[in-house]
Amino acid sequence: MNGGMKDKVAAVFGIANHRSIAYGIAQALKEAGVRLALNFQNERMGKSLDKLTGDLGDPWRRECDVTDEEAVQSFFAAVREEFGGVDYLVHSVAFAKREELGGNFVDTSWDGYEMAQHVSAYSLIRLCRHAAPLMEGRDGSVIALTYYGSEKVVPNYNVMGVAKAALESSVRYLASDLGPKGIRVNAVSAGPIRTLSASGVGGFTSMLDIVAERAPLRRNVTTEDVGKAARFLLSDQASGITGQILYVDAGVSIMGM
Repeated sequence: MNGGMKDKVAAVFGIANHRSIAYGIAQALKEAGVRLALNFQNERMGKSLDKLTGDLGDPWRRECDVTDEEAVQSFFAAVREEFGGVDYLVHSVAFAKREELGGNFVDTSWDGYEMAQHVSAYSLIRLCRHAAPLMEGRDGSVIALTYYGSEKVVPNYNVMGVAKAALESSVRYLASDLGPKGIRVNAVSAGPIRTLSASGVGGFTSMLDIVAERAPLRRNVTTEDVGKAARFLLSDQASGITGQILYVDAGVSIMGM
């Protein structure tokens, strides 16, 4: 079952390497017959992406820095020209300065706070603003990637936890704004996965060990787990779901002490 996704178009933001959550989502979408439009931040990241695209059917791709309004506008103009529109938008973009992902949150710098918010949260608003006109009449669907550190204090997650809280609130406001246009907006709260961005969080390996020990499923989740859940939320199988956070974390978020 592909949820009627064959030949739909998905703009996927955030593939850095084969361990990226966005890569797992792109793979799941490709298996359902979705046509992919991928971004890369700069020339160096573009070369890294080129090495991965064979497994994704050599998808369309274009440089786009999500912090640059004109670049995002140009990206979606090119998507319109290439595909005629877009059905799905995947936001798997997050960044914080390494020095902000350790120590005490009270020592967070303004520059570090601003950067984390811009890249990790505000960029979703910007992408939706430019993608929405291409989604109208297509039952469009948007997903963002978040983490439990948005709700509870996770040691060393610090400024990223606050940025993810802003992202989750943005999902709800965007769902309200775009719902009348037939566009759904949701988020997947994934358990910890060893990605490039996660490696910057102090004590991340210990976090993986704790989840594997305490989660009901007694394991960590994989990019494949998240990819399948994201595919469900994007598809018409989830046609009545919007403004929600779906936890894909082996159940660890339900546990208390």
